[in-house]
Amino acid sequence: YRQFQIQTTANNGALLTHRPLQIRSNSPYLSLYPPHNTCFNKITLTMVVLSASILSNRGSKPLVSRQFVEMNRLRVEGLLAAFPKLMGHSKQHTFVETDAVRYVYQPLENNMFLLLITTKGSNIVEDLGTLRLLAKVVPDVTGSVSEHAINEHAFEIIFAFDEVLTTGGYKEDISPSTIRTNLEMHSHEEEMALMLKESKEAAAREQMQAQAKVIKDRQMAALRDNLMSGGTGAAKPQMGMVGFGGGGPPAHGGGFDMFAQGGMGGGGGGGQQGAPGGYNAQSDNPYANLGKSNVPEPEAPKVLAKGMKLGGVGGTKKKDSLMAGMLAEDNLGPGAGSAADPFGLGLGAAAAAAAPAAPSAPATILVEEKVLVQMSREGEVKSSEVKGTITYTANTDAGTMANVVVNKSAYSAKCGAGWSFATHPKVDKKAYEKNGVLSLKGGKPYPINRPVGILRWNYSGEDSAPFTVNCWPEDEGTGSMTVNMEFELQRADAVITDVNILFPLGTTNQPGIESIDGQYKHDPNTGMMCWHHDVIDANNSTGSLEFSISGNDVDVFFPVQIAFTSQSLMCPIEITSLTNTSSGAGIPNNMTVRVVPEMYQCV
Repeated sequence: YRQFQIQTTANNGALLTHRPLQIRSNSPYLSLYPPHNTCFNKITLTMVVLSASILSNRGSKPLVSRQFVEMNRLRVEGLLAAFPKLMGHSKQHTFVETDAVRYVYQPLENNMFLLLITTKGSNIVEDLGTLRLLAKVVPDVTGSVSEHAINEHAFEIIFAFDEVLTTGGYKEDISPSTIRTNLEMHSHEEEMALMLKESKEAAAREQMQAQAKVIKDRQMAALRDNLMSGGTGAAKPQMGMVGFGGGGPPAHGGGFDMFAQGGMGGGGGGGQQGAPGGYNAQSDNPYANLGKSNVPEPEAPKVLAKGMKLGGVGGTKKKDSLMAGMLAEDNLGPGAGSAADPFGLGLGAAAAAAAPAAPSAPATILVEEKVLVQMSREGEVKSSEVKGTITYTANTDAGTMANVVVNKSAYSAKCGAGWSFATHPKVDKKAYEKNGVLSLKGGKPYPINRPVGILRWNYSGEDSAPFTVNCWPEDEGTGSMTVNMEFELQRADAVITDVNILFPLGTTNQPGIESIDGQYKHDPNTGMMCWHHDVIDANNSTGSLEFSISGNDVDVFFPVQIAFTSQSLMCPIEITSLTNTSSGAGIPNNMTVRVVPEMYQCV
């Protein structure tokens, strides 16, 4: 609605009223129907801008045109096409009129023009003010006045024109800074909503990564424990890993002897299907299907029931067969599981371990070191820690009153800064500090059949890692990758056996072995590969593996998990004697010395 001043007179010429009148119209051409016996003598209209345009090529090429009243395309094109002819070559004026409209224009850079098409009744002074305002807005929006910039920011220019002129062609009282603010469309509520959304997404992402890390650590721990200890059971017989090759003959009695029947290949090629092997990993283990075959098991033959027969021939055999099947299903039968080969990789001992027998000696001593090592992909030791423990167990009454004597003076001289030793609170610390004797205070006996950790030690240093492993995957750019792996012994006195370097391939495709020291296994079902060495010592201190595999993600091979067995302690501690506290006589014992990789990985 716009307000106009209407002056009305009667038919005899007398002035009747002088009152405002509101008229709603989007067209510059108004048709007014006066009341009876009245007529319009004077109508004062405010300015109306029909169109605002930017033209190039001396006004002959329209780039952007915005109409503020209802106009069809043919009329707009006709008005714009007539402008260059009406303008001519005169540069003394900034407007030109026709019978219907007025052209108000201003030259811009690069032979471009800013043009306003208004009604003839509009105020030329206000038109020129609107033109100057638009001339300031255009370079502010586009950055530079050029044909390319105008085309790139066409919609922004139209939005800016709409801020200056409303629908109907009327000018708004607005400044360039206000136009800039409106075009930015800044909203505090929107920013707050976006910040809240981003914070929720970041929290959910952190929680997801934390849960993923927990699950991955649990899976890797289960895999490592099964590699080391064999787990608690085994699955049904199944096909093992394929592609068993080696760069040299394995040591006699090594972990791969049981695969003499499996497919063997040279140092650079894969073999046939591996020998049967079984395992029973935890339910959340990502490698739970490692070593399993996709071939379905044959169904049991159907037997037609013929009724009950007492004392029939063969009844005993059928009963034994049924019981054997039930035991096999529950993994309770003889040979149902092998702790030495928990994953069906053929990495354990050749013969299944016998059931543990009752202790044959009055006492059992366990000297154990747990190694925690984390390496970079280049083989640099990021963190390394050794945690040692001496555990004493009295199996009978003869082993309860015991003095465990260690070479304290010898290892104290060799273990300098970084080493820490601590005895159990119930151990007589004075006797230990003076003579290296580990016994309970007050001459108390050890409990029967209950292990007691009597001495602990700890060391953190890069030299505590017995060997390092580095992995160098390289993307060939052709959909395949070349991977080079290498291990290097760090302690010349260490003897490490049954070394298994396990890592994912990111695909179930068979790797192409270029060269290898040692032996390897590949499971096509889970996409896992294991690089095996029987012994790493001073005579076999380094080894390398090179293979190619399809893919382009170099991060898929990490983390590399490492498992091994060893009796080479980092701490030079020894049990010199085990005697009775009263008589001083020696106590027969079973002693075990071992190094356990609690966490040994390359990330």
